[in-house]
Amino acid sequence: MKKLILLFFLFSTGLSAQKWTSLFDGKTLKGWTQRGGKAVYKVENGQIVGQTVSDTPNSFLCTDKDYGDFILELDLKLDDEMNGGVQFRSLSKPDYQNGRVHGYQMEVDPSTRAWSGGIYDEGRRDWLYNLNHNPAGQKAFVKLGWNKYRIEAIGNILRTFINGIPTAHVIDDMTAKGFIALQVHSIYAAMKPGMTIRWKNIRIQTENLKPSPLDECPVVNLLPNNISEQEKAQGYKLLFNGQNFDGWKNGSSTAAPDSRWKIENGILAITANTDKSPGVDLISEQKYGAFELQFDFKLTDAANSGVKYFVEMLGEEGKKSPLGLEYQVLDDEKHPDAKQGVVGNRTIASLYDLIPSDKLDKRFQKKIGDWNQARVVVMPNNTVQHWLNGFKVLEYQRNSNIFKALVARSKYAKIEGFGSGEKGHILLQDHSDNVFFKNVKIREIK
Repeated sequence: MKKLILLFFLFSTGLSAQKWTSLFDGKTLKGWTQRGGKAVYKVENGQIVGQTVSDTPNSFLCTDKDYGDFILELDLKLDDEMNGGVQFRSLSKPDYQNGRVHGYQMEVDPSTRAWSGGIYDEGRRDWLYNLNHNPAGQKAFVKLGWNKYRIEAIGNILRTFINGIPTAHVIDDMTAKGFIALQVHSIYAAMKPGMTIRWKNIRIQTENLKPSPLDECPVVNLLPNNISEQEKAQGYKLLFNGQNFDGWKNGSSTAAPDSRWKIENGILAITANTDKSPGVDLISEQKYGAFELQFDFKLTDAANSGVKYFVEMLGEEGKKSPLGLEYQVLDDEKHPDAKQGVVGNRTIASLYDLIPSDKLDKRFQKKIGDWNQARVVVMPNNTVQHWLNGFKVLEYQRNSNIFKALVARSKYAKIEGFGSGEKGHILLQDHSDNVFFKNVKIREIK
């Protein structure tokens, strides 16, 4: 009998730990308020139906209650290929753009870019997480069928899932609490009046939250110099700890790193060279072969720098210097180096003097003074990718015949072994201009 009582207690405790509360009664819009545009929301066959109308901005059907930490699940279906979204931790305040709805959004995007499940910051920072580097997540959404959406917002960790497949994972601390809302996007591109999106089975947990297990979904971590549990499980570690120069040394002279580099509030800055003092490149103490390197950088007007990899001391005896493949960090508009080289191979995110990067749409280019997110991926087969602000902007095969031909036509033509070693150092370049770095992290790929 005691065992039965204990089992019943454990079973009932487990049920209470996973208690769901419905946000939609299946009959009315009680508990919801419309904000923003004038799209039509109605209840039909136990579903909330949102319908596009002409000449109105984005529309939002918002919960009257705010939610902080929660797990939300709902089913949604597009009757037409239209854009929409599910807002969470969102706000509407009179002193912010006349009450404009703003905050996190789990995207509904049936277009060919396939960003459904990504996290967009409505009315604020634009895209936080597109799905370009999560191809498995891009395949999760069913265009004209029912999809199960799941949002886990627990502390600073924001995770999304479609039909059980992880789609986005963001670490961010901008907003801790806000309403949930169902978005009908304003009409644009091929959209037209009368398009509909449906929602049902809208339910939420707010207590005894149990997050989904860690997975392989890539993480966008917007906290400064922070490694999340999922990043740790994926093998990432900080290459710059935000406090000191541990793990780094001067790559080109005997001067101390802090003679040119400054650390303040977790940000690493190379100062402008006004006194013509010798440059001080920071070089990692450890060498890396196949790896994924992430770093955020911020430029000042007309600034030039770079992040190099497979760096070795190369050149003539007595004149050797740390040389390697370079992810170009540059103000393309104002620095003259952008117009040098060949076909733009010295512009931002290019493989310096070898391969030009694809240029981002203006929407995804950052202004001077804003932070850029960069990634360099080196696979075990020597495929190398450069990424900028969530977009792959170039790819090449290191040590291939084409690579060797490009080196032979570059300024490195006479440097034996340039960029070709099995392993090499990471280097942050001092080009005498004021440039900032943070969130420098790396994982080795086996």
